[in-house]
Amino acid sequence: MQFKNIHIGSVINQRVEECKMEMPRICSFFKRREEEIEKMYQAESLDSELLLRWSKLLDYDFFRIYSQHLILYSPQTKGKDTQLMNINLETPHFRKNIYTKELIDFILELLKKHEKTITQVIDEYRIPKSTLYRWIKKY
Repeated sequence: MQFKNIHIGSVINQRVEECKMEMPRICSFFKRREEEIEKMYQAESLDSELLLRWSKLLDYDFFRIYSQHLILYSPQTKGKDTQLMNINLETPHFRKNIYTKELIDFILELLKKHEKTITQVIDEYRIPKSTLYRWIKKY
């Protein structure tokens, strides 16, 4: 899975094929014509409500793909986290990163191919040293 450039329509199409989901069922679920569903497969991005419905239909968290992108490619926020903790926020504040199997595989593949060193992974992706070594030992 390529987390840097996300084409959500093709990811959805791939999941539909994996699940062997029939087009009439999809059309019925979305109350749309087949042409409209095909357009969604071609779309690089989708409305969050549509993405939520696809997630429910295909029993797959498509939002997690975007979460992984944020973990890997968002700029570092050293110092901002401590400032945010002192402010009462209305929006939920997530303190822990979510490491999926795909993300772990991606990081370990970088190390295996010697594209990045352990130190570079720790610095660039802000993965704790102990967590990274645990992944190396486990996987």
